[in-house]
Amino acid sequence: QVQLVESGGGLVQPGGSLRLSCAASGRFFSINDMGWYRQAPGKERDLVAVITSGGITNYADSVKGRFTIARDNVKNTVYLQMNSLKPEDTAVYYCDAYALVGLVRVDHSWGQGTQVTVSS
Repeated sequence: QVQLVESGGGLVQPGGSLRLSCAASGRFFSINDMGWYRQAPGKERDLVAVITSGGITNYADSVKGRFTIARDNVKNTVYLQMNSLKPEDTAVYYCDAYALVGLVRVDHSWGQGTQVTVSS
């Protein structure tokens, strides 16, 4: 029902910045919570940041003060601005979204992931 397409990953030096985008498309009435997760090799997928439809945000402690999540409800797009990047931020970043697809049905979808590598 909902397709999520991420963009913006890449290779960056420590201390640098990247901006990830994730656009939702498909058949739905509205998008509720949207978020970003990341998964490093050999590790579990962890929450990075989440934002509600009303703009309330929550962040993992490891990224507070460095990352900012935002969304454009008209474009159904969520962004992750990442500043002061560290090598330990290296991971595949996934966006997710909860979409209202029926009167009472909510679908949870994942993007395909985008690689972020922080290295000198």
